[in-house]
Amino acid sequence: MSVDFYCDEVLSGKTSVRKVMETENVLAFYHTKPFYRVHIVAIPKKHIPSLLSLEESDNELFLELFSVIKQVASKVNSENRACKVITNLGDYQESKHLHWHIVSGDPIR
Repeated sequence: MSVDFYCDEVLSGKTSVRKVMETENVLAFYHTKPFYRVHIVAIPKKHIPSLLSLEESDNELFLELFSVIKQVASKVNSENRACKVITNLGDYQESKHLHWHIVSGDPIR
C-alpha cells in the first residue's frame, strides 16, 4: 500500500470507489477492503496527514468534514441501530491521510 492511499489512489481516480456523500472538500465512500459489514471512510480532499496535523487554517474544512461524518453516521445508525466513528493515529494509522471510519456490524475479517 502507498503511504497515502487516499491521495495516491482514491482522489487521483486510480482506484474507483462507491461514493456515499461528496461535498466540495470532503468525500465519504465505502471502504475498498471493509473490515465491518458496513464500513464507510470519510476523508478531506486536501492532504492532511492526521488529526494531529490539523492547523487553525483547517478549521472550516474540519467542520465540513465532521458535518459529513455526522450525516453519514446518522444514516448508518438509523439503518443499523448502532455505529462507531473511528480515527487512528501513529502506528495504528496505515494511510497517512486524515480519515474517519464509520462502521456498523460485526467485523468480517
